[in-house]
Amino acid sequence: MWGALAIVPMGTAWAQVAPAGAAEAASQTFTLGTVEVSARREAEELGAGDMQRVSSAEMERSNASTVADAVRNLPGVSLSRNSRNEEMINLRGFDSRQVPIFVDGVPLYVPYDGYVDLGRFTTFDLAEINVAKAGASLLYGPNTLGGAVNLVTRKPVKPFEGDVRLGVGSGGERRASFNLGGNQGNWYYQLGASYLEADSFPLPRGFRDYKKQPTDTGSKRENADRTDKRLSFKLGLTPNATDEYAIGYVRQEGEKGNPVYTGQSTQKNAVRYWRWPYWDKDSLYFLSTTRLNSSNVLKTRLYHDTYKNGLDMYKDASYTAHDPTSSYKDVSKGASVEWVNYAFSGHELHAAFHYKQDEHTDAASGKDPQKHYRDVTTSLVLEDHIALAERWRLTLGLSHDQRDAKQVYQWPTGSTSATNGLARLSYALTAQGDELYLIASHKSRFATIKDRYSARMGTALANPDLKPEVANHLELGLSGTPWQGGKGQAAVFYSRVRDQIQTMVVDSTACGGKTCNQAQNVGRTRNVGLELSLAQQLWAQWALHAGYTYLSRTNLSDRSITLTDTPRQRLTAALQWNPQAQWQLRAELEAEQGRKVPLSASGQAQVYQMAGYGVANLRARYLPRPDTTLDFGVANLGDKWYQLADGLPMPGRSWYVNLGYRF
Repeated sequence: MWGALAIVPMGTAWAQVAPAGAAEAASQTFTLGTVEVSARREAEELGAGDMQRVSSAEMERSNASTVADAVRNLPGVSLSRNSRNEEMINLRGFDSRQVPIFVDGVPLYVPYDGYVDLGRFTTFDLAEINVAKAGASLLYGPNTLGGAVNLVTRKPVKPFEGDVRLGVGSGGERRASFNLGGNQGNWYYQLGASYLEADSFPLPRGFRDYKKQPTDTGSKRENADRTDKRLSFKLGLTPNATDEYAIGYVRQEGEKGNPVYTGQSTQKNAVRYWRWPYWDKDSLYFLSTTRLNSSNVLKTRLYHDTYKNGLDMYKDASYTAHDPTSSYKDVSKGASVEWVNYAFSGHELHAAFHYKQDEHTDAASGKDPQKHYRDVTTSLVLEDHIALAERWRLTLGLSHDQRDAKQVYQWPTGSTSATNGLARLSYALTAQGDELYLIASHKSRFATIKDRYSARMGTALANPDLKPEVANHLELGLSGTPWQGGKGQAAVFYSRVRDQIQTMVVDSTACGGKTCNQAQNVGRTRNVGLELSLAQQLWAQWALHAGYTYLSRTNLSDRSITLTDTPRQRLTAALQWNPQAQWQLRAELEAEQGRKVPLSASGQAQVYQMAGYGVANLRARYLPRPDTTLDFGVANLGDKWYQLADGLPMPGRSWYVNLGYRF
């Protein structure tokens, strides 16, 4: 009956004091959009395993309006910001390119550079977020070097249901969303829409803009406005108890400012007066599962995604004159077919084929012509989930991925490949879900179009021959119930990466001087760490959650070059009190130490350690009736000045008020 070697979402601790609609929300998961196999998912729902899950109820309760905010309290996860005003996550030392994002199992990342701005993806229409690490199933497909994050949407359970939410907050924030759905037995529909807008955010006490010509001298952050609109629709058919067919469409439109650097770097490109007039995405997808007979199931995914992005680069802080808008259009289209076989006793055998075509187009600018790039990535996967004995389970997986450069502006085409492997052995300590497990995996990531071909505004040479990055992982974990009222998890992990892609300086006159930058496979790194999590029901009205992560990263290629953008230690804690049936009060703590970051625009030439920080939040929820919630709270209660990147301050003391109604 022991603890945990992985991760328990913060919401687990509040099971006995859940808000209105929490149980219903938990059952609204669109299981067709999940990737993990059924047997493993059932075990994880009992509290076992290395998968982390954040429910929609927890997202709502913690005022997590974006995906980055929703996962920030999970052990192993840390946030980062960059000079493009993008919200990123880092998972055990692996960045967002190495931990791809999926929506209902469909890959989400931008084809050109492999990144996705999680600040543009809101949570209002999600049922849950699943975070997998070293043991991420190979069924996700290629590029899961450090894990995978799957955003799972909703599926209605009642003939007519929905919710409406309205909110306001600091910085002129306004939010509104609704979800409407109905399940008619043999068919269902789900509709969602959301609007999130803010003018700025408050600067913390003691903040200082160090530039010679400061732009942020008031109480609020300049050029920090944002607008995100999202519309989603899903129509599904369930002709019988085993088959399901669904088509979905998502349209999102974003616009954001790019707050100006405020640090002490004197590098030429540190200060940027940028705005993003549009950050838009369209997604159309089809998912299905068909039971062919008693022993065979066929699953399919088809999708077509379009990304459009524009950047205005202004001359100064007046934001009146800018260069021609830099724009691109990326298109991803793909399909996957998965066959599941139950014919052999004790085996759940999966075989899958993935196909993905990525297209990137740089718009013509001045004398530069329009540039087209096209990659095709394929993957063959075989994964078997074996019941060795009553309490022993074994997962074995093998995949082979290939990427073909089909069209490359002025460069020769070519191809590269990688083989991946996964082994997971678990022992059920009790029938209640307590589990001991061991994971060994070998994962890879292909170089992106930007890695291989970008000239970085005339400062770099292309390298079409980049090899895939490769990581070997080991993880030992324990999860379960160490004592009455508690759920615990703990994990120790070791990851070693080779052929990591890094920017190097090479001798060349092609960039206007004597040297150029070039992406090369030169990096070897090691990530070692520990994760602990405990969710404890203290008394009938009190519950506690605490999570801790220790991460040590070493650059084995050159120990003089520091690995950046992750804290060495990170702690989260929350205490909830329910003084009455209608009231829930919650105090939270978030602290970290040991984050090293590069000085803006210096590459890795100048690195310094950020000061550690601790911030406290207070939240309250009032339920005047079972279907209505009033949430209000204060984040960064002490108005602490802290940063996740050089010269980019995080919000100071901020408040919010949200009203929700569920029917």
